[in-house]
This record gives sequence, C-alpha cells and structure tokens, in this order.
Amino acid sequence: QVQLVESGGGLVQPGGSLRLSCAASVSIFSIYVMGWYRQTPGKQRELVALITGGGSTSYTDSVKGRFTISRDNAKNTVDLQMNSLKPEDTAVYYCATDGGDWGQGTQVTVSS
Repeated sequence: QVQLVESGGGLVQPGGSLRLSCAASVSIFSIYVMGWYRQTPGKQRELVALITGGGSTSYTDSVKGRFTISRDNAKNTVDLQMNSLKPEDTAVYYCATDGGDWGQGTQVTVSS
C-alpha cells in the first residue's frame, strides 16, 4: 500500500496560480499511472490529469492549457501546476495511483 500526502492547496484569486504536490511513501518508479482528481460537495470525484511512467499526460477538457501534471521519480512526487484558476476549479484535490491508493486531499478555493 502506498501512502500519499498532498500539499499546496489554499485560497487564491481568480486568474492566480497554485502548485499542488503529492509525496509518496515509496518509490513511484514502478507505478505506471498517477493522477490528480478533484471533488466538490454533492458531485462525483472527477479526473483532472494523469501521467504515465513514460511521461505521457492527459487532461480533462476544462483544464487543458491551464494545468500541467509532472512527476519526479527520484523524489517520489507528482505535482500539478495550476494557472489561470477559475472559481469552478474550487474543489478538494486528491492524488491517486493506478493501484487504488488515495491521499487525504487538499482544498483549493478560487475566490475574490
């Protein structure tokens, strides 16, 4: 089982930026896919971005061009750079592995 700890959330004004980081308790070198998800009250958790071990990425349409996912296998971290944030990006953001491990989440609030 992999323990994941997210950090970097907070309150930001519309148009601002945040960088989320997910630290894994074990080497992520052998974890093929890692991703970031988000959830708002009353809604299902949705996929935001994925990254494979080879560095291939995919994004949900609403964040394309604004968010960038990256991984550092040496540091066992997966980051999510979020730019041009919108109020609709407000959610709890979770990191996850393809093995079904989840972090505790970090709150992102975009508001003026």
